[in-house]
Amino acid sequence: MNILPNIKTGISVCPHDCPSACALEVEVLDERTIGRVRGAKDNSYTLGVICEKVSRYAERIHHPDRLLHPLKRKGPKGSGEFQRISWDDALAETAEAMLKAEADYGPTSVWPYFYAGTMGYVMRDGINRLRHAKGYSNLGDTFCVALSWSGYLAGTGSVSGVDPREMQVSDLIVVWGGNPVNTQVNVMTHVAMARKNRGARLACVDIYETGTMKQADLKLIIRPGTDGALACAVMHVLFRDGHADWAYLEKFTDAPREFAAHLKAKTPEWAAKICDIPVADIEAFARLIGETKRTFFRIGYGFTRSRNGAPNMHAVSCIPAVTGAWQHEGGGALHSNSGMYRMNKTMIEGLDVRKPGIRILDQSRIGAALLNDPYDLQGGPPVKMLLVQNTNPASVAPDQTKVKQGLAREDLFTCVHEQFMTETAKFADIVLPATMFLEHDDIYQGGGHSHLLYGRKLVEAPGECRNNHEVICDLARRVGAEHPGFAMSPRELIDWTLVNSKKPGLDLLDQESWVDVMPDFEQAHFLKGFGFPDGKFRFRADWRKVRFRSTEVPVGPVEMLPGFPDHCETIEEATADYPFRLATSPARTFLNSTFNETPSSRKREGRPTVFVHPDDLAALGLADGQKVKVGSARGTVTLHARAHAGQRRGVLIAESIWPNEAHEDGQGINTLTGADQPAPNGGGAFHDNRVWIRAA
Repeated sequence: MNILPNIKTGISVCPHDCPSACALEVEVLDERTIGRVRGAKDNSYTLGVICEKVSRYAERIHHPDRLLHPLKRKGPKGSGEFQRISWDDALAETAEAMLKAEADYGPTSVWPYFYAGTMGYVMRDGINRLRHAKGYSNLGDTFCVALSWSGYLAGTGSVSGVDPREMQVSDLIVVWGGNPVNTQVNVMTHVAMARKNRGARLACVDIYETGTMKQADLKLIIRPGTDGALACAVMHVLFRDGHADWAYLEKFTDAPREFAAHLKAKTPEWAAKICDIPVADIEAFARLIGETKRTFFRIGYGFTRSRNGAPNMHAVSCIPAVTGAWQHEGGGALHSNSGMYRMNKTMIEGLDVRKPGIRILDQSRIGAALLNDPYDLQGGPPVKMLLVQNTNPASVAPDQTKVKQGLAREDLFTCVHEQFMTETAKFADIVLPATMFLEHDDIYQGGGHSHLLYGRKLVEAPGECRNNHEVICDLARRVGAEHPGFAMSPRELIDWTLVNSKKPGLDLLDQESWVDVMPDFEQAHFLKGFGFPDGKFRFRADWRKVRFRSTEVPVGPVEMLPGFPDHCETIEEATADYPFRLATSPARTFLNSTFNETPSSRKREGRPTVFVHPDDLAALGLADGQKVKVGSARGTVTLHARAHAGQRRGVLIAESIWPNEAHEDGQGINTLTGADQPAPNGGGAFHDNRVWIRAA
């Protein structure tokens, strides 16, 4: 299919860490050049719509600052001073460092460290095959889903939910704790269709007036970390006013009458004081939910990035169980459909050679781990060799000061495989140039929809860029790692994974570009039972048994988490010394630290800014646009204040993540965030920070 005459159009998939995993139509101008990028109109979820940052992808893939050749450090760590070397020399030095660390300290002194810079199975997860074949330290992937999935699993027992396309037939869509205008634009496409065709209403719960909330019919702006209190008050009203579906509750939930008794004290008046919103707003919200059978809860990630994020997620997910909304088309909830795919990634990840008992190092605590904190090292050796793909911890990891101190260790050998000279790459001993998604083959799933999608290689990579699979396989050969997956091509790995997951093979996927694997209505709506042996939704959470990954162990003060939903007071609440609460919410045209190198995104976002309520500005004697410093117990960051009335007093919002160097003092926003491990499974509490603010 051609969009313009004489321009070839290729079909691919957006690889970035967004639940949409958009199907794309890409103009291919020649073997090395792309033009416009559009959403695939034929995909029933993407429907031709993609975000503005990906639509301008030519700006990123052809950026003049892309890494094109292997580099070796010649200046101090963090200086960014490098010299060009050959691939053979770069890989030889990297492998030598891995072998030396293993010989001197054992294999767990090597830590392969990655995350979601690409969401492709092969290029993201293949590093685990090397890890498992050699017995290197495991990675606890806690940046994103540890808190949210734990909370959702506590109630449903499964990370799955309603087909998001059912929003088109909903009468009320509740976007709770997410901002899809910035982070998942396709949600808004389906909301718009429901509003146009059915007169559906949009309700939004968040901690500031986001782009999504500006489009809502009902808006609730609450204080950070108080979602559980609001959810309890909503359910109090539902039970009080006869909106609870008792037939559904008795059949599908664990302890409905005890739960209803528990909620009698959780009145709107009680929640209004905690959330700092009017009682009338809570009553109106609850009444709207109670009177609308087809209510679709699109539950986000943002509100769970708090120390009480898991119980808050659990509380919100309880609401459609009280009303029985799950029974209706266009009703129920969706947080993520990631648990629906059930893919066998044994060959990609080398799961068949995984060794038991090897320590799991928490990626959110990389700073403490690299600084040899005994808690993190778990009685094992220090990390002496770090191999980084698909992430930029010197920018995105919490407690950034410690992260940078750890990366600056002279006795730590670091190899970073990257597309740009990131903050982390500047600390590396060896930097390897990486391909982008249009320069290799991979397969993707959409957490926010139900498609498996094939991302084709459409253009040749510039310079000497190599894909992740090539690098991992070459290093495996040099360090003596053995596994059949190292001898397979990306296409072969994809086909093996599909066939052994009982999905259509690559030949069909290549022909169709994507396959829809959404289960039937009854399964998606849990009408055959929730994901527990008795099939019942859990109002009473058993936090010690909740695992968002099978290998994780409980951490944090699990005993402080409530059984029945409640307001959980484990957050960094404001104090006299730190009187404000700060959230580091996602910007519209950055995606974590991706896209913050592109000129159009930098222009769109302006400069590192903190939103401050005008009354707080006046009380502090600060002016709109004034340079300010914001500090936590972990450090200080320089920003510019922006008057913003769409948040509660005492709340600050810094839409991020800007490069560290964009801040006047070189300290990025995650200087302020903490790396302690919230119960029950850890996780990045990026939006839960007590801080002060003053003139710079």
